Amino acid sequence: MDTPRDQGRPLRIIIIGGGIGGLCLAQGLRQAGIDDIVVYERDGSARGRMQGYRLRISPEGERALRQCLPRQAQDLLTATSNTRQEEGLAAYDEQLNPQWAPAFDDPRGDAPDKVDAVDRVTLRRILLADLDGVVRFGKRFTRYEQVDGRVVAHFADGGSDTGDVLVAADGANSQVRAQLRPADRAHDLGVRAILSRTPRVRAIEAGLPEVLRDRFVNVTGSNGLRLALMPMVFRTPPREAAERLWPGLGFDDTEDYYMSVFSVHREVLGLPDDSFFAMTGEELRELVLERTAGWHPHLHGVFAHAEAEETYPLALRATLPVEPWAPGNVIPLGDAVHTMPPTGGVGANTALRDAASLCRALTAVTRGERPLLDAVAEYQAEMVQYATEATNMSLKIAKWSMQKIDLNDKKLSQA
Repeated sequence: MDTPRDQGRPLRIIIIGGGIGGLCLAQGLRQAGIDDIVVYERDGSARGRMQGYRLRISPEGERALRQCLPRQAQDLLTATSNTRQEEGLAAYDEQLNPQWAPAFDDPRGDAPDKVDAVDRVTLRRILLADLDGVVRFGKRFTRYEQVDGRVVAHFADGGSDTGDVLVAADGANSQVRAQLRPADRAHDLGVRAILSRTPRVRAIEAGLPEVLRDRFVNVTGSNGLRLALMPMVFRTPPREAAERLWPGLGFDDTEDYYMSVFSVHREVLGLPDDSFFAMTGEELRELVLERTAGWHPHLHGVFAHAEAEETYPLALRATLPVEPWAPGNVIPLGDAVHTMPPTGGVGANTALRDAASLCRALTAVTRGERPLLDAVAEYQAEMVQYATEATNMSLKIAKWSMQKIDLNDKKLSQA
């Protein structure tokens, strides 16, 4: 490989992928005074494909966001975050009999500006704020090449761009990783999930009891089915908050809702993957209603009123083990290097930690404080440690909640 140009000069940074991690990195670099950056995103717009709904924000994730975002964006993040009602995770069986659940400590306590959950679309809009001209939509990355110590990114439309650094922030199906590390494959845990969203008012009208309304709820059925139910109750409606804090930053009208993740091992599901992933939102909703017909009536409204157009299938996968890429000018971030299941809600937070850490590393390079290869190696060493811990936690929660995943106990203990 050509030797990348060294430190002590401005860097042109190309970020492949305009998801949460890539955009957070772009914001952090801008705050650090690094302006020669560009983000290439395959989606045609900020809405793009379904990327999930509610996101849990850990203390580490919040810290990374506050390190990377300008103050105005931080204020908007706080204003549109989830209203805290109760802390912790509540667990039940399918007849709503209480079950044991793991406890989670949060050092932030009841801080009034605490951000512990956000709407994913709203967060992405905040991360896009003031990045006009930086983010280029509708650009599908195909390959890269090394030329004279720089990296050239090529796109499906025939275009290309040359930079000093290329960041692979293009998710679990990373095309950058496919070229650089073609043997890397995330481990299929055998669990198939259905993600959906139900308007909060409709779920409550349908009988969702008060005890389940304002906290993270896990329901594990005796038939191997599992439901995770998470409320998203905005402190301030996003459009109202934007009008007050960032006039001109257009937000959609968004109502309070519940995000639901219905999970089942594929052996219990009894459907081949090609059939399951071809199902429409309406068909997926009906599948959930059919499989949970014997569950407590108070839970039926969550499924019956789920928005079919916002209901999608998902396969749970994990990167085992998390390994660094060779230090160089092609650098991994987020799911491209450490895919993990949504159990535990740590995947996005780990990508945010990556963004803040990589921002510090690249800033040190531009200031002449570190050689690029040394800075990248240090970033990856730190990333591998905390990403491994996050993956372990998400896998252990998956094992507890699902009871069956395609990962034996020996592998789980070594993960």
